Amino acid sequence: MTYIQQAFKGRNDILTLILVTIFVAGIFILNFITYLISTEEDMEAAYAFLDSFPPIISLIINLLPFAVLLILLFIFVKFVNERSIMSLTTSRDKIDWGRIFFSFALIVIITIVSFGVSYYADPSQIELQFNPVKFGILLIVSLILFPFQIGLEEYLFRGYYMQQIGIMVRNRWFPLILTSVLFGIAHSANPEVAEMGYITMIFYIGTGLLLGIMTLMDEGLELALGFHLGNNLLAALLVTSDWSALKTDAIFKYTAEEANTTAMEILVPVLIFYPIILLILGKKYNWSNWGDKLFGKVKKPLAENYKVIE
Repeated sequence: MTYIQQAFKGRNDILTLILVTIFVAGIFILNFITYLISTEEDMEAAYAFLDSFPPIISLIINLLPFAVLLILLFIFVKFVNERSIMSLTTSRDKIDWGRIFFSFALIVIITIVSFGVSYYADPSQIELQFNPVKFGILLIVSLILFPFQIGLEEYLFRGYYMQQIGIMVRNRWFPLILTSVLFGIAHSANPEVAEMGYITMIFYIGTGLLLGIMTLMDEGLELALGFHLGNNLLAALLVTSDWSALKTDAIFKYTAEEANTTAMEILVPVLIFYPIILLILGKKYNWSNWGDKLFGKVKKPLAENYKVIE
């Protein structure tokens, strides 16, 4: 059975989908609605309130709800959808940790090399702010809480929604596009969007597409989980700024008072680096039949293949 077909192993009615959306994804919906109806002054006041806390406390406040929501999602899948967490994770018999570690290492290496080149070319707006004690605390908190944050986003968007919508519309392309757009919308209230403009949404939606393609081509969440975790960890640990979503005690800090990122700097990762990453993963894991994997139909398997997993 393919990854999307795993949803046939349990209840998959529309009511269950609505309940998960309300109780698990509700925080993203409320965040987006609040962003739409709020004035610029309201948003600045909200950001200022979070900035009033020490960076590590602000980080914990931001990440802790994800742990609660991920556990809630797992409860819904297990007891309401009546299927296993394994079926939400992968089409394989067990989780392939090697895939998680490889994609994690891949994005970590790419990010560090890219930052190193940027720093060597122009270090004028980047300062070293390394504090061993503060960084040590940041590292511990990040290793504990970021897996919950990226876990919720991956299991909800590339997992639950990808599978449930896929078996409803019986194709692969629609859930890929929809979940990528929803992933972008879920990040629309981030300070970077207000600072750099709506072109930033291209990056978020493009990242959603990248992670969705990984999931569909590889028939599991492992690569997306590792990639997303590596990306977010380095976003917190390597470099921070006063206008980023997460202000942390990172090793480096951008000293510019406002973002000076150009449209090209946003588009290059999405249009150049992301395709290269997919080619690397495709080569390593022998991906084939891209057309069918990304645009093919989702068929209901034989009854004996999708009994509820105990």
